[in-house]
Amino acid sequence: MASEPNTPGRFAYAGLDRVLHEKARLGLLVSLCTRATDLTFGELKQLCSLTDGNLSKHLEVLADEGLIEIIKGTRGNRPETRVRLTESGRQRFLAYLAELERVVRDAIPEPTPKPIPDSI
Repeated sequence: MASEPNTPGRFAYAGLDRVLHEKARLGLLVSLCTRATDLTFGELKQLCSLTDGNLSKHLEVLADEGLIEIIKGTRGNRPETRVRLTESGRQRFLAYLAELERVVRDAIPEPTPKPIPDSI
């Protein structure tokens, strides 16, 4: 069960990872986490409504952290970039989601008991 509300650090949420918590990166990780395989740069761009430059920058941050793998290749005669979540990235993201769930649970107020009438 949750610790008491007055416990020091109870609402510090140390598990909220700043790298993952940024809106665009959160969307990218959800997109990748829900797929069994990788996604193309174009698919991620469309799914997350990002520009090429913005998407590239966020993918770079996630790759530098070891959360994703960027695979550059060709399809036909055209360059293609594919992105997949690493296993350690998946585990880190799932731990982050568990912390978010704790935040949501903590934000739900406890029901206040209704007073019992003196006489029925």
